[in-house]
Amino acid sequence: MTDNKNKVTAKQRSWIERLTTLLAREPKDREELMKMLRDAEDRDVVSNEMVGMMERILHVSEMQVREIMVPKAQMTVIAKNTKLSDILPIVIESGHSRFPVFDPTGKDIVGILLAKDLLKYCFNREPEDFNIKDVIRPVMFTSQSKRLDILLREFRTTRNHIAMVLDEYGRVEGLITIEDVLEQIVGEIEDEYDIDEEDTQIKQLADGSFIVKSSTLIEEFNEYFHSTFSDDEFDTIGGIVLQAFGHLPKRGETIKIHQFRFKVLHSDNRRIYLLEVKITKSKKKDDGANLL
Repeated sequence: MTDNKNKVTAKQRSWIERLTTLLAREPKDREELMKMLRDAEDRDVVSNEMVGMMERILHVSEMQVREIMVPKAQMTVIAKNTKLSDILPIVIESGHSRFPVFDPTGKDIVGILLAKDLLKYCFNREPEDFNIKDVIRPVMFTSQSKRLDILLREFRTTRNHIAMVLDEYGRVEGLITIEDVLEQIVGEIEDEYDIDEEDTQIKQLADGSFIVKSSTLIEEFNEYFHSTFSDDEFDTIGGIVLQAFGHLPKRGETIKIHQFRFKVLHSDNRRIYLLEVKITKSKKKDDGANLL
């Protein structure tokens, strides 16, 4: 046991010594620092993933909240006078875990509602006991111009996961979550629907539905599903779906195009990432694209 422990310690010491030697000379600027890190990667001192993360961390220190925040128009919000029976469908449909709660006018935010705080009311025989004022939590505010690295530090200090973004007049312009910031550093945080980078663009599930990346070329989609979507205007299936919606859809929104039913599994305030595709039994000539 002692010999194994000594071996691990020696290995760790060797790694630290090599990295310390590499960085013994203080870099003059960011470009020189990245050059030194890439040299370290070439010598197997640090991994490619680690170098990429360091590069993204440096980039985050230059980014501002406004660059990645979710605009107010795309936020899923709840009015403070909403009944529990009306809140639950919103929570289930959106798939979010935190919701801004506004006054009935929609101008002033009064708190943040956590989906988990509703659990004790779901099986309550007397739902009239529910009062949203009893469960909402304080709001964390931030500015559009704040740097992401500073905001991340504030998230950690206050143990908040969501912040409302204010403009120079104190009006809510959007929201930002700790996940939004972390994804800028570690890359997209996947969920159970995500397809790995090395995987195919289209993945069939056990229930007969399909998970499709929005970046799938229309030609590839047509070949796989024996469909006839035109690629004259768009190159990807995501473009076809986005045009059919007529707006940037949120997670959970569904639309039917020809014999296909598309459900958005992952999207942000910039684009669609992932779709669920189901094939309906028949294709009607007048189906077109219908929002459901």
